[in-house]
Amino acid sequence: PWCGWENFMYVFRDAAFLRSVFTTLRINVGRLIFQFPVPIILALLLNECAGKRYKKAAQTIFTFPYFLSWVIVASLITNTLSMDGLLNGVLTALGLDKVNFLGSGKLFAPILYITESWKSAGWNAIIYLAALSGIDLDQYEAAKLDGASRWQMLLHVTLPNLKPTIIVMLVLSIGNLMTGGFEQIFNLSNPAVADLCEILDMYIYRVTFGSVPDFGFSMAISLFRSVVNCIFLVAADKGAKKLGGTGLFG
Repeated sequence: PWCGWENFMYVFRDAAFLRSVFTTLRINVGRLIFQFPVPIILALLLNECAGKRYKKAAQTIFTFPYFLSWVIVASLITNTLSMDGLLNGVLTALGLDKVNFLGSGKLFAPILYITESWKSAGWNAIIYLAALSGIDLDQYEAAKLDGASRWQMLLHVTLPNLKPTIIVMLVLSIGNLMTGGFEQIFNLSNPAVADLCEILDMYIYRVTFGSVPDFGFSMAISLFRSVVNCIFLVAADKGAKKLGGTGLFG
């Protein structure tokens, strides 16, 4: 039977839903601040490498973690950061107290950012490396003739040419503020931080599969998420154009 707007009414009456929305925004805004610059910095560092063999080897090492499943990565992190893990074993050997890394609300978000950066920075840096390879070398030659140092060439040649790519990637990242991170949080979460890590995707999973499946309710939440992401995407695109960028569509 047709239920009209009944599912949406239930959604906005649920305090857990509103809490998951703010949790999602809090975590993903943190991702923009702490994770988004990491592949850019990595690409710039790799671009400055003089030896081609070293550059290829470093790029392979940094890209490899992207192909690991979050199940494997979460197992490594658990074995390293658990109360009986490697890091606490080192602290005990040094005569220090153990730290509950995975059960600390203050440390959970930094662990998310660090592990995600380690896993995906190398892969995301490929986009920026491709943009860097398209920069006209004559610009660098002209800068050298003008007496520019490597740092000055980075600031006045490399970054201005990289700016359009950075803007496009930033707009796409803003357009995904309400999604992302489900596999990571699902595998790293535990009862001690359950209230702090229930993002919207986790909430949808819990509502749909945690008890009696309610696909109409979860579909209403998914539609809300898509609409909000679309609004963020359009707003970010218009903001990029006002700041002098080309936006997504030139």
